[in-house]
Amino acid sequence: MDDHSPLKQTPLYALHLQLGARMVPFAGYDMPVQYPAGVLKEHLHTRAAAGLFDVSHMGQIRLTAKSGRIEDAALALEKLVPVDILGLGEGRQRYALFTNADGGILDDLMVANRGDHLFLVVNAACKDADFAHLQAHLGDSCDLEMLEDRALIALQGPHAVTVLAELWADIATMRFMDVAEAELHDVPCIISRSGYTGEDGFEISIPAVSAEDVARRILQHPDVLPIGLGARDSLRLEAGLCLYGNDIDTGTTPVEAGLEWALQKARRIGGSREGGYPGADVILRQLSSGASRRRVGLKPEGKAPVRRGALLFADAEGQKQVGNVTSGGFGPSAESPVAMGYVPTDLASPGTILFAEVRGKYLPVTVSALPFVTPSYKR
Repeated sequence: MDDHSPLKQTPLYALHLQLGARMVPFAGYDMPVQYPAGVLKEHLHTRAAAGLFDVSHMGQIRLTAKSGRIEDAALALEKLVPVDILGLGEGRQRYALFTNADGGILDDLMVANRGDHLFLVVNAACKDADFAHLQAHLGDSCDLEMLEDRALIALQGPHAVTVLAELWADIATMRFMDVAEAELHDVPCIISRSGYTGEDGFEISIPAVSAEDVARRILQHPDVLPIGLGARDSLRLEAGLCLYGNDIDTGTTPVEAGLEWALQKARRIGGSREGGYPGADVILRQLSSGASRRRVGLKPEGKAPVRRGALLFADAEGQKQVGNVTSGGFGPSAESPVAMGYVPTDLASPGTILFAEVRGKYLPVTVSALPFVTPSYKR
């Protein structure tokens, strides 16, 4: 985005200001990084009760096959992602990845089967490129619509279900990755039981004109606090979740990123629809033979965080560079610094000691299994 372009505002912009948010530029939008409670309290409150996030900057896309058949829409999308979309049942959602010819990741996204169409949620910084990518490759067989008239909020935390159950009792029956349509305060919403924190929770797509009213009403609940981008980042890092542009990008394959779980059997070697997406030769080969590097968790010794960009070395003298840190900070729930990065596969086993360069010093870090906190998704 041009540095001189005006920042966009979400439908909740005025609410953020009224709540005392500190606003920062993010993905071309003026977004709340924190509220008066501060990042630490917002993080811990989300883990203990419920936090409300504005994620309206994300892209919401409707994909409909010109034939009217959901199966045709699914097979069309499978030309661009290494994921089983055809096997995705109505009312279910799945994590997916757009890949390039080298097996790199163009973006990660969520795909929901809405019965007569697919509903996609893509990253804010990539949404225009994603839409153009879809239009270029699927435009002949599918109709595509960027849903500019919708907002998106996320209610995350162990109390999220009880908060929303006061508005729609059936929400308690939803499982992780279920998607349903329901009215919240008489506003028709699309609700998925999913999120980006490692906690149980929900993402709610709302008509933009009603978003502020619904958000205000949810915030009236004593268990709910507004949460900004600062805590959103520390929550997702503790949960071992990738941030596009940091932990995954066009030079990273799903296998290198440790995202093999997102590639179902039908799209793998010997599967009923093996390959058929950009970079399939690279990805299938890595699934079979492994990749030369791997995304890992990292736990620094002491209290000093190791941030994105720090180089990783095999020795305490900094003679042999072996990797780099892609995300890092202090984990309030882990009560210690936590980080993620890439290292050679032979150094990716938990317990391996490496050294991160921080302000000219080489600090010990231990390769750790991900995530750093136990997820509480409702399976």
